[in-house]
Amino acid sequence: MNPTQGRYPVRFGTAEILRDLDHPTGWLLSVDGVAQSYVDTANPRHLEFDYVRRLAEVVDSHGEPGTPVEAVHLGGGACTLPRYIAAVRPGSRQRVFDADEGMVELVRGQFGVDSIPGLELTVADGRAAVSCLPDASADVVVVDAFERGTLAGALYGLEATRDISRVLRADGLYMANLSDGPDLKFTSRAVATLSAVFGSVLLLAEPPVLRGRRHGNIVLAAAATGLPVAEIAAKEAAAPFPARCVTAAELRALVGPATPLTDNDPTPPPVPPSGLFSQ
Repeated sequence: MNPTQGRYPVRFGTAEILRDLDHPTGWLLSVDGVAQSYVDTANPRHLEFDYVRRLAEVVDSHGEPGTPVEAVHLGGGACTLPRYIAAVRPGSRQRVFDADEGMVELVRGQFGVDSIPGLELTVADGRAAVSCLPDASADVVVVDAFERGTLAGALYGLEATRDISRVLRADGLYMANLSDGPDLKFTSRAVATLSAVFGSVLLLAEPPVLRGRRHGNIVLAAAATGLPVAEIAAKEAAAPFPARCVTAAELRALVGPATPLTDNDPTPPPVPPSGLFSQ
């Protein structure tokens, strides 16, 4: 399927589909100028965005390579990561929940997401969707939900995180993508939240983001038991744009006195600087 370049109204703004002039089968999906997804319609293993590659590499390090997983995605976009999982772990069953009905219809029509094997895409609020899922029913849960370029902060709170942990199996994997700025205030509280629920937590980000020099994406991963930190760190160190893998004492130092996010004590999600992700 070849998407059609153009602008399309969706719930959280105006979506735009653009062809990658340097890659004939690559397409960029953005909302109000904020890049949201990149899809290579010919090669689902081609991951253009670094943060998506990091999420994929954490998935690759989870369990036996190539074995199917049951995954839940809160936030969908053009379903780049689900496409990748379907390709590298044939037989996987995945559920994607996205609150933007217009976006869901757009990616169905333009990117053929309903043809992804084992994928079910549903219009639903992420927290409401998780509350309806059975206990211990997923191997992987991914939180990657934004509204008009700002992340859906309620999905990162203690109440939502505990509900996600309920849905995960004993050896399940939690992953999240967020963006944060120089003070890393939201990230610190998100890490404190994960640490209150899971036994093992790691953070992946480019050094300038961790040093507070610029706003950027941060990937978080967590599990009840140990994560394959050495394997993930080696992959990130060898990447074209390396990321640091922060765990244990270093992660505790980053968090400092930060307390978990809760429904009654939230931190406003960080707002990216104007033009940061413009295309």
